[in-house]
Amino acid sequence: MATTTPLSAAGGRMSRRYGAGHRWVVLSVGVGAQASFAAMFAGIPVTGIAMRAGYHLSIGDLGLALACLGLGAAVSDIVWGLLTDRYGDRRVLLIGLTSTGALLALMAAAVTPGDGAGVAALAACLLAAGALGGSVNGASGRAIMTWFADGERGLAMSIRQTAIPAGGALGVAVLPWLAHSYGFRAVYVFPAALCLLAAAATWRWLPISDAPAAGREVATARKESVPARAVTRSPLLRWDVWRVALASALLTVPQFAVLSFTAIFLHDAKGQGVALASVTILIAQIGGGAARIWTGRRTDRRGNRRTYLRGIGVLTGIAMAAAAVLTQAPTPVTVAALALGGLLANSWHGIAYTEIAAMAGPDRAGTALGLEGTTVFGAAFLTPLLIPVVLAAASWEAVWALVAAAALLAIPLAPRPLAVTMR
Repeated sequence: MATTTPLSAAGGRMSRRYGAGHRWVVLSVGVGAQASFAAMFAGIPVTGIAMRAGYHLSIGDLGLALACLGLGAAVSDIVWGLLTDRYGDRRVLLIGLTSTGALLALMAAAVTPGDGAGVAALAACLLAAGALGGSVNGASGRAIMTWFADGERGLAMSIRQTAIPAGGALGVAVLPWLAHSYGFRAVYVFPAALCLLAAAATWRWLPISDAPAAGREVATARKESVPARAVTRSPLLRWDVWRVALASALLTVPQFAVLSFTAIFLHDAKGQGVALASVTILIAQIGGGAARIWTGRRTDRRGNRRTYLRGIGVLTGIAMAAAAVLTQAPTPVTVAALALGGLLANSWHGIAYTEIAAMAGPDRAGTALGLEGTTVFGAAFLTPLLIPVVLAAASWEAVWALVAAAALLAIPLAPRPLAVTMR
């Protein structure tokens, strides 16, 4: 990749001015960072059967431990976003990825069933893992929003967001097998290695000069303009920004219900093993990733991401309502409904993250993405806690019906569509 004369950077360090084509390298770094976190975040819950047996957990304890992953990301994402806007993408990614990898390595050494770890130690470590790993959400997204012009951001952010189901699919495929074959030391070592590899890639290929000004230089070199209107009001004080974030939280409920409890549902209600659950979630993850890229590219060309966000809410609600109705149907039929609902619930992230960052403007994108992450991971925290309560009081039909209702409630909450602009 061609570079030009080095430029002086803060603190006397030197950084290079990269050509416009380096934006694709930045996107690759963001994808790697997001995928490494997703492999842990999605893969660990699918070890739920082995975790429940190995750590001697009740289903309530299991829900609490898994919920702590989402809680950690939720309570830290706005902080990470503010730090990213202040100190830059590279610093935040390096700190977050390295510390997450180190924590997972510590868990492999001292927080396994063989070490006598209980629910308190497990939940505390998963809380910390979510808090540290959540740094990748705002930092990698802001880097992409900085380096890409508006006509490409939907595609670029959707590719970045596709790293979540892709990395999640890797975690879903590998971590349950590791848990069964080698135990939880291997379960924690695998995502630790991924996080440290992503940190190394960030160190090597993400430029030091990663402030918004660097993105404007790239945009100028490509003879394209960044959005002319600088947004000075904090995204945290804007109701339209909050509406996107809250609608995203509601759409997260079916995503994490399918991710966290498909294995338990199929085991307890259908007498199936972990293999069928892994296949169901892989379909949802991989199909959702493909749908993210399609919607990102289409909204770049046709505009109006808000219309697509509402449409996904409709389709997800219908699919999860079908899962509720078909709970007692033959297993292949029920699995098909869950896989479709999970696929749709995995398909909206690219357009929502792009929309909220674009609304905030490049100088405030980290904060807006931090808010988005807070609401999304807040829902990821609450969902595993709520489902055991509903299940104890009612049934699996009620669980999937509640999930469907959450998706449908996102439709009126999302901001009203803008006039469509053809690209």
